Amino acid sequence: MKFNNIKEEARHSALSFQTRRHFLGKCKTGMGMMALGSIMDSCNFFNSENAVGQFNNNPLQPKAPHFSGKAKSVIFLHMAGAPSQLEMFDYKPELQKMNGQDCPDSFIQGKKFAFIRGVPKLLGPQTNFKQYGEGGLWLSDNLPHFRQVVDDVSILKAVNTDQFNHAPAQLLMHCGSPRLGKPSMGSWVTYGLGSENSNLPGFVVLTSGGNNPDAGKSVWGSGFLPSMYQGVQCRSKGDPVLFLKDPNGFDRDMRKSSIEAINKVNELAYSEYKDPEILSRISQYEMAFKMQIAVPDVMNITDEPQYIHDMYGTKPGEESFANNALLARKLVEKGVRFVQLFDWGWDSHGDGPVNSLVDGFRTKCMQTDKVVSALLMDLKQRGLLEETLVVWGGEFGRTPMQENRGGIVNAHPGRDHHAEAFSMWMAGGGIKGGFSYGETDPIGYNPIEGKVSVYDVQATVLKQLGFDHEKLNYEFQGRQFRLTDVYGKAIDQIIA
Repeated sequence: MKFNNIKEEARHSALSFQTRRHFLGKCKTGMGMMALGSIMDSCNFFNSENAVGQFNNNPLQPKAPHFSGKAKSVIFLHMAGAPSQLEMFDYKPELQKMNGQDCPDSFIQGKKFAFIRGVPKLLGPQTNFKQYGEGGLWLSDNLPHFRQVVDDVSILKAVNTDQFNHAPAQLLMHCGSPRLGKPSMGSWVTYGLGSENSNLPGFVVLTSGGNNPDAGKSVWGSGFLPSMYQGVQCRSKGDPVLFLKDPNGFDRDMRKSSIEAINKVNELAYSEYKDPEILSRISQYEMAFKMQIAVPDVMNITDEPQYIHDMYGTKPGEESFANNALLARKLVEKGVRFVQLFDWGWDSHGDGPVNSLVDGFRTKCMQTDKVVSALLMDLKQRGLLEETLVVWGGEFGRTPMQENRGGIVNAHPGRDHHAEAFSMWMAGGGIKGGFSYGETDPIGYNPIEGKVSVYDVQATVLKQLGFDHEKLNYEFQGRQFRLTDVYGKAIDQIIA
């Protein structure tokens, strides 16, 4: 093409850069970088303008929830292995009358069980029940201390899950999904609220019973949230956190200088790559330094008065559920947002004495009943129960039938895993006291009234903390995620 003058040629050249052909042919790389930048920004929880040059900001600083919540902190007591609701809270005299009879076909046809095969026998309650408190709630003889605090709790008797194996059910209970990779409830809470104590983690985990839960440490992991929101596992025996003390010949000033030097390198790396996990690493180094002073004090129970040790049954220096419960009270008292206790050993199949409903199960009840009651009383006498939500439960329930592993009845009375209905309870943090919600059929198999899901439990916990569970979101891989996935409704019936 010929042009009459230079000006016309320049104009044509300029217009060529505005054509679709030029855009698609020459800007492919730029489009890719624009898309990558958009993704990185959406995955970055931090405001990059504030983050660069301000690396000392505490990402766990207190944040305002969606509305004023009645609870400031949570203590979640998880009985790993799934305790039998039929020997604790769900009184079924009709099941006692039917003890030893063949299970009706309607309860087993088309159903999947972990171990039951063929036609099992119905198994009556292996304990006695009485009514206690102003609300007349039914409690078994396995809970002689809990009757003292029953007027402070709301019992959910028709909780439902869709998982009947331990690890997936534990993941669903705490992470909102039976599969790995999702943030735990404690991580969501600290992500949304931060922590009231800058010298302690916002989310602390304590275990007892000799083992971690079946799902492992994923049940207190942060998933796709920044790793600063994951639970920090502490020990009630020995050093609370490994490597808490400085090595020989390494004083605190040297530790401070080393952390400052490491974080300067991290700051340079963040300035170049803008990776939010680098900010998490900076925060974690600083938190570890602060924890060296704060943790030994808060995790020390030896200074507690003798009447407190007598109330809980604590023995300093041991690893026990009692010690962990007392530590949980001390932690929320110091502003820790979410304390998760896992107590292992509640899998009462009846395949041996330790898993029998009349031996091992009663022993577990004896080990925890006094402790749980002491925790509620202690929180209440300190004025902490009003702002601390206490949640108790397992990952599912137990069948009304005697387990017949492989078609052969176990030698000891025991029950298989049961997902259809089980019991949990909540106390404090704006929850009604002396109240029972939900009901199962006469043998305790299916919910017939007040059925709630695991997602409903999660939504209720978040509501009491001041969150609309549908709005506490985090964008990951191009979509908004939340703890309750696409389910859940707060259980308003138990809220005061």
